[in-house]
Amino acid sequence: MARLVALLLLLVAAVLPAARGFYLPGSYPHKYSPGDLLSVKVNSLTSIDTEMPFSYYSLPFCVPPDGVKDSAENLGELLMGDRIENSPYRFKMYTNESDVFLCRSPPLAPDTFALLKKRIDEMYQVNLILDNLPAIRYTKKDDYYLRWTGYPVGIRVGVDYYVFNHLQFTVLVHKYEDANVARVMGAADATDAVPAAGAASASSPPGWMVVGFEVVPCSIKHNPEDVKSRNMYDRYPSKIKCDPTTVSMSIKENEPIVYTYEVNFVESDIKWPSRWDAYLKMEGAKVHWFSILNSLMVIAFLAGIVFVILLRTVRRDLTKYEELDSEAQAQMNEELSGWKLVVSDVFRAPSNPKLLCVMVGDGVQILGMAVVTILFAALGFMSPASRGTLITGMLFFYLVLGILAGYVGVRVWKTIKCGDHSGWVGVSWRVACFFPGIAFLILTTLNFLLWGSHSTGAIPFSLFVVLILLWFCISVPLTLVGGFLGAKAPHIEYPVRTNQIPREIPPQKYPSWLLVLGAGTLPFGTLFIELFFIMSSIWMGRVYYVFGFLFIVLLLLVIVCAEVSLVLTYMHLCVEDWKWWWKSFFSSGSVAIYIFLYSINYLVFDLKSLSGPVSATLYIGYSLFMVIAIMLATGTVGFISSFCFVHYLFSSVKAD
Repeated sequence: MARLVALLLLLVAAVLPAARGFYLPGSYPHKYSPGDLLSVKVNSLTSIDTEMPFSYYSLPFCVPPDGVKDSAENLGELLMGDRIENSPYRFKMYTNESDVFLCRSPPLAPDTFALLKKRIDEMYQVNLILDNLPAIRYTKKDDYYLRWTGYPVGIRVGVDYYVFNHLQFTVLVHKYEDANVARVMGAADATDAVPAAGAASASSPPGWMVVGFEVVPCSIKHNPEDVKSRNMYDRYPSKIKCDPTTVSMSIKENEPIVYTYEVNFVESDIKWPSRWDAYLKMEGAKVHWFSILNSLMVIAFLAGIVFVILLRTVRRDLTKYEELDSEAQAQMNEELSGWKLVVSDVFRAPSNPKLLCVMVGDGVQILGMAVVTILFAALGFMSPASRGTLITGMLFFYLVLGILAGYVGVRVWKTIKCGDHSGWVGVSWRVACFFPGIAFLILTTLNFLLWGSHSTGAIPFSLFVVLILLWFCISVPLTLVGGFLGAKAPHIEYPVRTNQIPREIPPQKYPSWLLVLGAGTLPFGTLFIELFFIMSSIWMGRVYYVFGFLFIVLLLLVIVCAEVSLVLTYMHLCVEDWKWWWKSFFSSGSVAIYIFLYSINYLVFDLKSLSGPVSATLYIGYSLFMVIAIMLATGTVGFISSFCFVHYLFSSVKAD
């Protein structure tokens, strides 16, 4: 048990660093004095053409003089494929440097030459990090500038390949002001680490904060013979002029590449808390906000109409039914048709009841994880400044909410069995293993593909062992504890009795499942616009940080799923179809079908550059994993709302 507690504390510690500051995005400023060393780090090479990250040092780049060292990584970074390492690029605070020689690579061997050309063809980007800020690049198109994170490895012109071997860095700095920083931090526990105004000595040296990191890549033809006797960080023999509009350093087999760089420090008006604004500005922001608002208004209007019609219809039927005495009710049952005739069958146990309980339990766990994670992200505790925190937080909340999944799954099972809790251990085990088992199967298959491609996106074997231990040492025990509590809790008593002989369902004019599948279009309408931005963030490398809107959309999705399932359940009962259990689950869960179809559409029309069967398989696999989770979550919302509605509806009926 002590080990389990220790693992939980480690996970909490991984999530908490993002919560140090109460402003966006939230982390501590670092004060640098003039001349202090600034070290640039490198992340994995990425490409929207393949969606497979690779190590920076898999290509013939310069290696730091003290060797390659991994930076501290959390669980989320490893799962996302980030591999942050040190680099040979080193600056001195507020010290401009030019014509700095970095290294001369070994002559390009045939396999290295072929790999470098392949990475250039696949549009791989180099990702640099300084003081936790990714390098940003600006390109001009017509009359406006486009922002990019990182820079391309190289470019192909005709049959020739050119590499960007000279980097022009611009570091934006802002004067460190203790009083301003303390006032911005605003949290008592955070300001303890920041000197207050007047606390610093008047003779203390001026300090600077890094508020921007820009890079301009250039391809410059260097003569390898000129640097044979040069050491790293020596001055290049001749003046280097960086012109990003031209390329001249073509790569050739058995010839080395010479790398150089320059750095300029520029004082900026950007405040330290606003330094992430350049990354968080999404293109088409006005369209984004207008589309979200429009969706909210339309869905709220439709949901209001549905709710009013349903409420009036049900209330009229109940009022008319309750005003009659017993004999009149019997006569009315013979004359009328509809939901009143299935009073003795409506709570008949569904087919495969154990599977339904398992899916509802997993759905509650996934939905709870989504709500809590998005809420914390909207409050600023999971910022892009803290890489991997979002994934780590999702995993942590999913593990903890296993107790809720076990409780709900077993209590539904006990309710279906009319108070008999036998078999609750089996239900709890299935709840703990159903969705994680599906996820493990999908991710293992995709991981073999990534392993075969030598991608850093592949989950290391040691991390696989850690995930399995988290699953069986934390998630499973918590789910069993929740199942035990559910078995001890009183079951929900049915308001009416069920006949031993089931009532025959009249022939339907149209297949009921057709209506169930079509019902997913309305929930899909609440999120398909937001889905585009989320997909662009995942597959196009854009930063997504409108979690406040996402939280509102999630709440609307829950409301609409509940109402759609409720309406369809009522429609089925009105045609004397009492088999509503599974239909209520899939009427809202069918939104996953449309999300999967949208994912295929996004692959075909928005990810046209995605190349190779491995990349397409990865995309389909991750999309399938996502839609299964959405199906379980939305289906659970529909089932619970329908169950509450049916219970309320028939608790008002007088039946012997």
